[in-house]
Amino acid sequence: MGAAGLALLLAACALAAVGPVKGERAVSDKPIMTWPDLLTRAKPVADATVRYGEDALQVVDVWVPQGRGPHPAVIMIHGGCWQTTVAERDIMNWIADDLRTHGIGVWNIEYRGVDRGGGMPGTYEDVARAADLFLAEGGKHGLNTGGTQIAIGHSAGGHLALWLARRPALAADDALRGADPIRIDLAISQGGLPDLRAGAASVGHACGADAPAAMARGDYARTSPPEMPLGSAREIQFNNDRDHVTPPTTGAAYSAAMARRGVDVPMEVTPGEGHVELIAPDSVSWGKQRAAILAALGKAKVL
Repeated sequence: MGAAGLALLLAACALAAVGPVKGERAVSDKPIMTWPDLLTRAKPVADATVRYGEDALQVVDVWVPQGRGPHPAVIMIHGGCWQTTVAERDIMNWIADDLRTHGIGVWNIEYRGVDRGGGMPGTYEDVARAADLFLAEGGKHGLNTGGTQIAIGHSAGGHLALWLARRPALAADDALRGADPIRIDLAISQGGLPDLRAGAASVGHACGADAPAAMARGDYARTSPPEMPLGSAREIQFNNDRDHVTPPTTGAAYSAAMARRGVDVPMEVTPGEGHVELIAPDSVSWGKQRAAILAALGKAKVL
């Protein structure tokens, strides 16, 4: 896992604090979490790992709640600027374990980053293949594959979760779509980077411009959610007002772009928290996300 890469990433984006969104007040006297605050904790362990390809990165970690199944589950996608050297799937272990303790299974996808043979089309092929495998193999691990399908992703993984939700709307003969793609009902972006065109044109962003450019290869209509065909999935964004990697302005731009296309993408902004808190199990932001997942799966009412 690229813990060192994550620490460097956070240091690279130590910019001026993002101001609070209107109606929210930042807790400026409380330090935001750094990657070591999360990554040095005792790391929970998945129940199983399944393979969907020959590459060492073409695997999925399966998290299964205790008790009799089948259990509702989510498909989870990690971030890391679309680069394997920055992060791998185990940065999501803490929230995967938290969902497991709340009776929710997790299908935590690994994929080839742009630095490991991914990008366009490799990363998409991996994410699509791993997500489709959930329908074929999830039941063998006690997970309910026939209920509400939720995809959740952090940072660059937020882009991939939104892409996965739009994938069925691609042309029927599109290789990225495939013959029978999984149908996502709810896509949750955790401080995501949905706009690849904006990313490829960015200057000074922590992820740089090369990675989002490699994720599109100029084909934004098939890879970048603001420009992809509209799907049927509901989309939600969770952002934090002190996130220096994906500030609320990033999410707001996506919501505005989708509103111009007649689609409502709500965004929940938590004050006083940053990029790491989005995947920290004891954060206010994650509590909101968990509540949304439980509600969508019929496990609890929205708080």
